[in-house]
Amino acid sequence: MRASGILLPISSLPSPYGIGTLGRSAYEFVDFLKEAGQKYWQVLPVGPTSYGDSPYQSFSTFAGNPYFIDLDMLCQQGLLTKEECEEYSWGENPEAVDYEALWNARFLVLRKAFERGRENPEIAAFREENKQWIEDYALYMAVKAQMENRAWIEWDEDIRLRRPEAMERYRKELADDIDFYVFIQYHFYDQWAKLRKYANDNGVGFIGDIPIYVALDSADTWADTQEFLLDEDCRPIDVAGCPPDAFSADGQLWGNPLYRWDDMKENDYSWWVRRMRHNVRLFDVTRIDHFRGFAGYYAIPYGDTTARNGEWRKGPGIDFFRSVKKQLGKMNLIAEDLGYLTPDVIKMQKASGYPGMKVLQFAFDSREESDYLPHNYEKNCVVYTGTHDNDTTAGWFKSANRKDVQMAKKYLNVRLNKDGAWAFIRAAYGSVANLAVIPMQDFLNLGSEARINTPSTLGGNWIWRMKEDAASEELAKKIRDLAELYCRCKKEDKE
Repeated sequence: MRASGILLPISSLPSPYGIGTLGRSAYEFVDFLKEAGQKYWQVLPVGPTSYGDSPYQSFSTFAGNPYFIDLDMLCQQGLLTKEECEEYSWGENPEAVDYEALWNARFLVLRKAFERGRENPEIAAFREENKQWIEDYALYMAVKAQMENRAWIEWDEDIRLRRPEAMERYRKELADDIDFYVFIQYHFYDQWAKLRKYANDNGVGFIGDIPIYVALDSADTWADTQEFLLDEDCRPIDVAGCPPDAFSADGQLWGNPLYRWDDMKENDYSWWVRRMRHNVRLFDVTRIDHFRGFAGYYAIPYGDTTARNGEWRKGPGIDFFRSVKKQLGKMNLIAEDLGYLTPDVIKMQKASGYPGMKVLQFAFDSREESDYLPHNYEKNCVVYTGTHDNDTTAGWFKSANRKDVQMAKKYLNVRLNKDGAWAFIRAAYGSVANLAVIPMQDFLNLGSEARINTPSTLGGNWIWRMKEDAASEELAKKIRDLAELYCRCKKEDKE
């Protein structure tokens, strides 16, 4: 069935407390999506962010982001007062996230809520239900704070290597802190479940991401070292990245630990199955980040300062997806198959049956024919104007290669740059792709100042926030008219 959705990170919602949350603005955005005839809200990963503030470098693949817990909802439950929420600085600019302000204040406020709500009997049931990951996560966060937030590979050897006597000692010494981190996760998942039910009841599903790699400094790597390519001292042997290319002479050094795929295969990818099952609990559809890494991945010696000395290695391939499907059944997945695709990647994607991605900003290469041009699509794909890693489309029209922009204008039959974003949206909606997902910034026709992320850069990323009145009734009607025109929503849904 043809459908459409909007890409907007939770962090980009307006709120009075420095970052988007799972509260009022999220519910109002669901209402906006419904009025606009949209079936999906794509939100990116929702885990706790670490160094660099990227949701793709998280302290846990299972935990939720504490910043997303809505403080007004905690006030309604009697766990906080409005005055307590307002006595801290959450940043000066309502259109940008100030992560330093959040780091300095959010946990202090949540501590106050914890002291009042820690005896809630539902927390114990939640803890038991999630014991497979939450005990390690809560201990990891508590020890990390004790160790002045150093990465776990820099901790004291006994706890770094998870020696039983050290684990027991820290569990006792840090019991209160551990309970606090469990409390936080209970409230994240309580608020998330209520928001997702509201969205689903209104015909809106969530699209989330599952990054192929986890962060080196994460509870996942520390708790399950046997799953990763680490030495006997729990130091990485090789790490992830991308090789040098025309855009980067040194390649990209991501630094994530690599998997022991052969060992994972022997136990039927049990760690990954746990992870995928958890994502089904969170989202209606999951986008698998860096899909090509399952066919073949780039390994760089740990300690190298560039990606020049890496090598390609064979991944688990289609066997991984068949094993996961056998254990979990059919899942709604999107394959992030962007970039240079070798024959083995194309073969794996076709065998999986998962829809791939088409990005219009990559379509207009004036030098050659592109698979991303709408007339080359098959139905089983998801089309985007741009992703969270792209400039906004209005920004692209100003910054892209002049000949590429000229080609786009000719192809889309537009004369002015200012009309480019809506021309891209119309092309995406009019294509045969089963699903079209548009970043909210493109519907708002915003420039590069609203860009979410610039890959391989530090600072200034993941901070854009939408204005309070941006998701207007007028815009919803304009989007719905287009969705109806291209049969991406039913006209009778208006009532």
